[in-house]
Amino acid sequence: MTRLDPARAPWMAAKPLAKVMDALTRDGGDARYVGGAVRNTLLGLDVEDVDIATPLTPDQVTRRLDAANIRAVPTGIDHGTITAVSDGKTYEVTTLRHDVETDGRHAVIAFATNWHDDAGRRDFTINALYASADGEVFDYHNGLADLRAGRVRFIGDATARIREDYLRILRLFRFHAWYGKGEIDAVALGAAAAEKSGLAKLSGERIAQEMLRLLEAENPLPVLRVMAASGILAEILPGALDMTRLERLCAIDAANFFTPDPVLRLAALLGTDEKSAAAVVDRFKLSNRDRARIEDLVGAKEKIVSYLSIREVRKLLYRLDRERFRDRTFLRWAEDAKASNAIQWRALLELANVWQRPAFPLTGRDVMQAGVPEGPLVGQILNEVEDWWIDADFTDDEFSLAERLKAVVQATAY
Repeated sequence: MTRLDPARAPWMAAKPLAKVMDALTRDGGDARYVGGAVRNTLLGLDVEDVDIATPLTPDQVTRRLDAANIRAVPTGIDHGTITAVSDGKTYEVTTLRHDVETDGRHAVIAFATNWHDDAGRRDFTINALYASADGEVFDYHNGLADLRAGRVRFIGDATARIREDYLRILRLFRFHAWYGKGEIDAVALGAAAAEKSGLAKLSGERIAQEMLRLLEAENPLPVLRVMAASGILAEILPGALDMTRLERLCAIDAANFFTPDPVLRLAALLGTDEKSAAAVVDRFKLSNRDRARIEDLVGAKEKIVSYLSIREVRKLLYRLDRERFRDRTFLRWAEDAKASNAIQWRALLELANVWQRPAFPLTGRDVMQAGVPEGPLVGQILNEVEDWWIDADFTDDEFSLAERLKAVVQATAY
């Protein structure tokens, strides 16, 4: 019998979760942890979310939670999911179910009382692991052996599982990037390649979510290359891709213990083709912030090299701001094949981290006091003096600033 090790599962002892499990399992009720929390605990990885499965119907779940003074929110009632809010912590509680009808995007489900039926509708064997409140693990599809082997394998017929939801094609690669070892399961890969046209049925948001999670893996390159070779990557990322730049960026992250940034990695992969990048961000329906970030990086023209002087760095930081400079520096570093430059690239990033933006000491009022009437010319003169001030390395010499302002005003016809 396999049990979760409490030393590796501190989340199980959390009082808010214990209250939910107690409410669901008392008086003949039943509930188990399922999916990622069980899988990650067995692998010794962090657990972010805890999902709970139960043969209780949503109405029964709600009544039990209410009786225990735990808030019950019907967040996914059509699919049997109630969110339990216990002492400010949230846990999704989903009734056991089986699929009645699927169309590649959505499923019509029916509630079930059999754990094996519920496990059978899940995608991969490693995601169909359950654990009781005391840690006993239940495995209905040889998921434990697959987990030990680093094998991401569909439950039952791979083609049938994919046709139930074509997002499972991308989930195959994402889960292999995170948990797999060696080659991707041949049966799963063959089914994914054969069904790749079904990806067109998916919403851009769902595709983006999976791709960004894949790119967040420590080294997504082997999986991405398999996706490219099988024709799957071209279905979602049109145009020429810069695998080499992404590979170097991932190597930089690993060598320097940087936290992977999936949006930056996507920008690295998209290369410099602005048209293709625009098509991707349109389809992915990224947030305004992420979209602007990628478009800004793909179209970046600033020259950033490892041997920039401190003065040049300060100038770029002022023009760009810290985050835009850091993004550009990471991508230019990834384009630099000379490994010995790593110390200089890190120094640029450190300079950005400690940089404090100086305040330009002049205002429009100063320009008008110099004799310029209110109007567009004030801003034009102010911008010209600011350019000089930046080139002068942000001098704080008041006399020099006053003299420069006077010179610009005198040289400007109005």
